[in-house]
Amino acid sequence: MDSKLPLALRNNLLDLFGQIEREFENLYIENLELRREIDSLNERLTGDGQAVDGGDPTKGALKAKASHSTSQLSQKLKTTYKASTSKIVSSFKATTGSRALCQLLKEYIGHRDGIWDLGITRTQPVVLGTASADHSALLWSIETGKCLLRYAGHAGSVNSIKFHPTEQMALTASGDQTAHIWRYMVQLPAPQPPPDVSAPCDDDQDSSDREEGEVDGDGPSEVPTVRVATATLKSHQGVVIAADWLVGGRQIVTASWDRAANLYEVETSELVHTLTGHDQELTHCCTHPTQRLVVTASRDTTFRLWDFRDPSIHSVNVFQGHTDTVTSAVFTVGDNVVSGSDDRTVKVWDLKNMRSPITTIRTDSAVNRISVSANQRIIALPHDNRQVRLFDMSGVRLARLPRSNRMGHRRMVCCTAWNEENQACNLFTCGFDRQAIGWNINIPALLQEK
Repeated sequence: MDSKLPLALRNNLLDLFGQIEREFENLYIENLELRREIDSLNERLTGDGQAVDGGDPTKGALKAKASHSTSQLSQKLKTTYKASTSKIVSSFKATTGSRALCQLLKEYIGHRDGIWDLGITRTQPVVLGTASADHSALLWSIETGKCLLRYAGHAGSVNSIKFHPTEQMALTASGDQTAHIWRYMVQLPAPQPPPDVSAPCDDDQDSSDREEGEVDGDGPSEVPTVRVATATLKSHQGVVIAADWLVGGRQIVTASWDRAANLYEVETSELVHTLTGHDQELTHCCTHPTQRLVVTASRDTTFRLWDFRDPSIHSVNVFQGHTDTVTSAVFTVGDNVVSGSDDRTVKVWDLKNMRSPITTIRTDSAVNRISVSANQRIIALPHDNRQVRLFDMSGVRLARLPRSNRMGHRRMVCCTAWNEENQACNLFTCGFDRQAIGWNINIPALLQEK
């Protein structure tokens, strides 16, 4: 047959339909086997009834008990049969529990390689920061999507970016085995009208018809560039994968592939503590918003809670709730820690009693760097399979961000970050497709659906 579809798109569609056909075939075979088992059980029930009739009356109780047990098994098989026949059909239905609108705010395009991390400044003017494998960190105007400044002081991949709580300073961690503190000054351009683009939060259309390297819009061709750090921290012997400011901004913590986390004084760049104990590379670190607490995550399937509230001593607690790499662990405004893992789960823990999680969220893909909104306590989960899902702290799924050929990420989503300034609730995501995306989340509608 002649087709006007591009060959690549047509082949992709044929492959997808082939997968669907194979799934139906497997279910059909499974259902045939279940039907045979049901028929066999029904025959046994009939046979048992005939054999007991006219026999010893004392066997009536045994017959009733056997019939009851067999009928329970028969009913169980029937239930399994019904569930399996509806499984493939239900997978094509849109989830009715998340009809809230997620409006596309802006796309931030200009990096030349994947974006590992992003963050929002805590001081005015409020801007978006992105950290990329292209050895740079960029600052963006949230409203216009314009790149305002480039930091090019690292000699390796920039793996994380965090902003000082009160000053215009940024902290970046890099594959060049250093963390940098650098100052920035930006001026916001005039805001532009927001695009009129909105979609239900469960848009499942694929975006494979877009080319891998295709980007929309113009990159940051001529932007101010900072090349020299205010302070360079060099104590690690491996990739520095993450860094964060402690409350007050006078100390910072870094996490490295050398299996250690370091605590530094900002003013002197002096190394205060080396936090050792993890058996494998660290993957993330996070600080509590109001207390001198640090959490570190590792490939050794654990995360550790470090307590620096007493200046004379620091204690550590080890938590083993996951079965694979813990990709991130973050504090909430309350007394909770939320951890995400390559084992496809997210767990919510109570700081007052962390022997076991109070909530476990099970997903279908590895979870990367999660974030929790401060006001509404909504968890944003970025996945390897390009999905971004929203859950509340009790594990109830609220929404899934759109992913189609019009919007959404085309490759792995690496990180999420919330911005709840000026009565608005914006969620920012970044991925290895070289772009960051801003979303306006309709929180009232989400909570109403819940």
